[in-house]
Amino acid sequence: MDTPECLTLPEAAALLRIGERTAYDLARTHRLPAAKVGGQWRIRRADLDLWLARGGEAHDDREGR
Repeated sequence: MDTPECLTLPEAAALLRIGERTAYDLARTHRLPAAKVGGQWRIRRADLDLWLARGGEAHDDREGR
């Protein structure tokens, strides 16, 4: 089965092999490239792959502003 383009945090946590609570904490503190959509966290698979390639560094959409 193909991985969907847009993941829930539990799906992302499973791919990363981390706990769901850890994934929520990383998203809430802007250390994971996730966004709230309709009150639920979502993360694009491409963003997750890029985040991993960069070594899981802090992510903040507000950089440079």
